[in-house]
Amino acid sequence: MTKVIIYTPDAPAPVGPYSQAVQVGEWVFLAGQIALDPQTGEVVGGEDVVAQTRQVMQNLSAVLRAAGSDWSQVVKTTVYLADLNDFAAMNSVYGEYVDPDTAPARACVEVSRLPKGVKVEIDCVAMVPKMS
Repeated sequence: MTKVIIYTPDAPAPVGPYSQAVQVGEWVFLAGQIALDPQTGEVVGGEDVVAQTRQVMQNLSAVLRAAGSDWSQVVKTTVYLADLNDFAAMNSVYGEYVDPDTAPARACVEVSRLPKGVKVEIDCVAMVPKMS
């Protein structure tokens, strides 16, 4: 199997030695996304976890599209919150993107700090449907 690097200008460019996503076979592994505007590279949403989560989900959606996948194909997400008290607010936005009937497995953890002082980071693993 070959490893394919996925990149889209519709999501923030990597700020270190990593890729937005890597596809191997029918699987795509997305790097964690934080609430960065893809054009400016600046944090979106200030201290508002709802606005930050929405930007994170938009960034992940852009990378999924670039890989030929979408939220219906996501099998696992990991959510990192700077404050677990923000879970309900994050979850309400997350639920706008994920169908409860086909929702992926998920872990959610509180961490002591996230890049650029953001409140939320999310990564995921998805399937890439074969083209017929």
